[in-house]
Amino acid sequence: MKNLPANFSLSVIVPVYNEESAVNSVIASLKKELADQGIVHEIIVVNDASTDQSRNFLEQIPDIKLINQPYNKGYGASLKTGANQAQYDWLLFFDGDGQHKAEHIKEFIGYAGQYDMVSGCRQGYKGPWLRQPGKKILHWIANYLAEQKIPDLNCGFRLIKKEPFLKYAHLFPSGFSLSTTSTLAFFKEGLNIKYVPISINKRTGKSTVKLSDGLKTIMLIIRLIMLFSPLKIFLPIALIGFLASLAMMINDLIVSQFSLVSKSAGFLFVASLLVFLFGLLADQIAAIRRELKQT
Repeated sequence: MKNLPANFSLSVIVPVYNEESAVNSVIASLKKELADQGIVHEIIVVNDASTDQSRNFLEQIPDIKLINQPYNKGYGASLKTGANQAQYDWLLFFDGDGQHKAEHIKEFIGYAGQYDMVSGCRQGYKGPWLRQPGKKILHWIANYLAEQKIPDLNCGFRLIKKEPFLKYAHLFPSGFSLSTTSTLAFFKEGLNIKYVPISINKRTGKSTVKLSDGLKTIMLIIRLIMLFSPLKIFLPIALIGFLASLAMMINDLIVSQFSLVSKSAGFLFVASLLVFLFGLLADQIAAIRRELKQT
């Protein structure tokens, strides 16, 4: 296949939690597609302490590396566990709920020679409609903080280089927000990302994503940006405070005939200056922390 790195090989990581109705067909579709493409590969299935028959079904499937978590750790933890056990330099994340279509793998790997991550960009059906308003808000926040137009923030179907993923893995959460935070980390570090339009199936079984996961994701995005670009948070706050204090000073001077500025205006001005200085300090600390991070 054109544009592939030399000796391209692939570790496919499939997180599974209570997916007894889908795991057999998901693994079968992966095996067929990878065999058709003639790719050197391994399939790592991380069973996140499923309480249904998923483990029993998986234990009957040959030619996979099955990892059984001792207790439920979360979607992100499953992906990180699989990545740490992977023997090859490229990782393919493929959900175990039947949403993803293995037929898209061929197109993904065609970009491996040019990009550090290739992510799906879902077309048409994108999940339950109740989640869409929250996803749009989250998407807007992420676009602002990353200074990029992100076509699909949290698609779980992606091809990614193992080395940079593990480099930042300690920053990623154990829950569903790993897809979001890893995308932002790659963007903020200037790594190359390609989005490929894909179609998905309606998931088999019941989703375990809750409203609280969305709120946690927003906090995680803010925390991640504090690591990569703190001024994106501090600078707008300082600017708003400065403009408000300036407006108050002008009003005070006009009312007092240019002889007196209120304490409130002075306090707000000093506060905005301190916020700006804290932002500069946070930016320097973040730069030092990234240089000292574990590899």
